[in-house]
Amino acid sequence: MAFELAPELQRDCIELADWSLCKVLLMNDSQYPWFILVPRVEGCREIIDLDDKLQAQFWQESAQLSRTLQAVFSPDKLNVGALGNMVPQLHVHHIARFTNDVAWPKPVWGLHPAKPYTDEQIAELKKVF
Repeated sequence: MAFELAPELQRDCIELADWSLCKVLLMNDSQYPWFILVPRVEGCREIIDLDDKLQAQFWQESAQLSRTLQAVFSPDKLNVGALGNMVPQLHVHHIARFTNDVAWPKPVWGLHPAKPYTDEQIAELKKVF
């Protein structure tokens, strides 16, 4: 079987880049700089499903994304998490949070309706990745 991105992620996200292991996605909600890493490994549900080499690669890419978010957005806090209760495919959220964002200090999930990015905003973010 070939890797396929979960339909929920296809619906809710914008594909920004393919790194060595992971697909880099942007959650289409301009209220938060919200990015998602998805290892391109078929059937992967948990980080422990990756072998040791791929786990190391995953964490390197997660750190790379986190450093990029810090450099580009200067957030007050980075939220990084893998839940998978609604989308079982392994995907890890990286969200730049600010004390003045619309959800602070609560989690961003489902608190406010999404505000999609404009084409211009997406083009600018693609330049970063």
